Amino acid sequence: MLRLKRTVAGDADFIPLVALLDADLAVRDGDEHAFYAQFNKTALLDEVIVAYWNDGPVGCGAFKHFGDAVAEIKRMFVLPAFRGKGIASAILAALEQWAGELNYRSTILETGIKQPEAIALYTKAGYRLTANYGQYLDVENSVCMRKELKK
Repeated sequence: MLRLKRTVAGDADFIPLVALLDADLAVRDGDEHAFYAQFNKTALLDEVIVAYWNDGPVGCGAFKHFGDAVAEIKRMFVLPAFRGKGIASAILAALEQWAGELNYRSTILETGIKQPEAIALYTKAGYRLTANYGQYLDVENSVCMRKELKK
C-alpha cells in the first residue's frame, strides 16, 4: 500500500533516498556530475514528499520557490525495485497539489538527456519542453520542462 508524507529536507527517510539518487546521477552524469550536484543541495527544501510502500520509504520528491508563482520540482527518485508501480507519478501529483495550495501557478524542472525515464514521466504528467533557465541556460545535456497548474 502506497502512502505519501509531507515533510522537510531533514527527514530521516528522505536523506538516504537522496543519497541513492545522487549515487545514480553520479553514474549517469559522469564528469558533469559535480556541475549538477551544486544545484541539488537539500538544505533549503521545505516542501518534501516521502513515499512509503508498506511502511518502508521507497521514493521522494520536493519543490522549492523559483520565482513569481513558480515552483521548481527537485530530487525526484524511486527505488529501482519499486519503479513501474505509479509511485513517481503519485509523488509528482502530490507535489503539484501542494504547490497549488501555496498559490504557485506553475512548476518547472530540469532533468537530463541521460534520464529518459524521467523525461517520459514528466511528459506523461503534462510537462512540456521549455527554454533552459537559470544555471542550465547553456547546458546541452539539460532538459527543462514546465507545467501550468490547475486552479
